[in-house]
Amino acid sequence: MDIDRAKLLIRRGVNLRCPECGQGKLYRAPFRMCTSCEFCGLVYEREQGYFVGAIYVNVIVTESLLLGSLLIYVLLARDISETIIAILIVLAVILPLAFFHHSRSIWMSVDHIINPREAKR
Repeated sequence: MDIDRAKLLIRRGVNLRCPECGQGKLYRAPFRMCTSCEFCGLVYEREQGYFVGAIYVNVIVTESLLLGSLLIYVLLARDISETIIAILIVLAVILPLAFFHHSRSIWMSVDHIINPREAKR
């Protein structure tokens, strides 16, 4: 695996761009994904259930941020208060929604690293 290519694809994922060409936008409106890239024609959803992996990405990021926040709070405050629990519960609802676009985009990039589109003939 080419590390530079993998970095490029992840960067495209973070920027919400087509993993193949880096030019096409993934979203035309909030929570409305384009079906394919307008520049290279890459179909974004290859099959039904394709974005189940994006759910895993979203859960891992969300849970890591929540756990990390809790651990830092406990180390600094030496106590778990109801306030921090309430804040973490609110974040547990907000973070997956806020990270929705990026989790799909990063999932597509990771999939493109593992299973690249075949070269055109």
